[in-house]
Amino acid sequence: MDRELTLMVVHAHPDDECLSTGGILARYTEEGVRTVLVTCTNGEQGDDQDGRKPGDEGHDDEAVAARRLGELRESVAHLGIDHLELLGYRDSGMDGWAGNGHPDAFANVPVEEAAARLGELMERYRPQVVVTYDETGGGGYGHPDHVQTHRITAAAVEATGIPDKFYYTAMPRSAIKRMFELMRDNGVDLGGFEPSDDFGTPDERVTTVIDVAAYTERKLKALRAHESQGDNIFLLRMPEEAQQQAFSHEAFERVLSKVQAPAHEEDLFAGLRG
Repeated sequence: MDRELTLMVVHAHPDDECLSTGGILARYTEEGVRTVLVTCTNGEQGDDQDGRKPGDEGHDDEAVAARRLGELRESVAHLGIDHLELLGYRDSGMDGWAGNGHPDAFANVPVEEAAARLGELMERYRPQVVVTYDETGGGGYGHPDHVQTHRITAAAVEATGIPDKFYYTAMPRSAIKRMFELMRDNGVDLGGFEPSDDFGTPDERVTTVIDVAAYTERKLKALRAHESQGDNIFLLRMPEEAQQQAFSHEAFERVLSKVQAPAHEEDLFAGLRG
């Protein structure tokens, strides 16, 4: 008996599911594909409800994690995701933060240990398609938890041999350039951030672009659910028309396929449908 079409997306923190994969999660769920979101950490290194940063006096890691996991569940409901799986590791914080040195931080967990837990989920759900970040944590982002998420997912894919197709999220450099031009044209305050020339995914590595224009409103609702991170999601400050343009497509780099599929795809399940 053919196994149920299943998409598994593996992310580092609550809120990561929205920007690069919120559209595909909503779209494939609506198409009848079983969708599984795996979130590796609880997000302890976010700001608390009073704006205190990690390390500030009074910052309550457990309260922040509880709030962010509640926001994640609301986001999951907006996107219609079938299954949410929490690995429950401690957020390591951005590269260079004090949290990097915590012995329980996700980035310090042995890869084989965390990969084995993720592999158990792959055995349970038997996903044909798995999506996570590239080796830089997503287009050069470099966040320790994103890099660790890449490592454990790649290890679990190899160890189980279950997925037929494996993808990295991609931020095409040409699309990033257009997006930042769009934001500047619309007066969005970027807080001085300017992407470097090597930020994002080289266009030639992008194999797959998915049209998710019909799901941008659900994606925006999911993003807004992460209220505690709103100050860090500057895309939410763009005018609605600009948001629609920025969120209408999601791009990926295919790094494994055991089935025949076009060199340039418009469907993660190309070659897997009956």
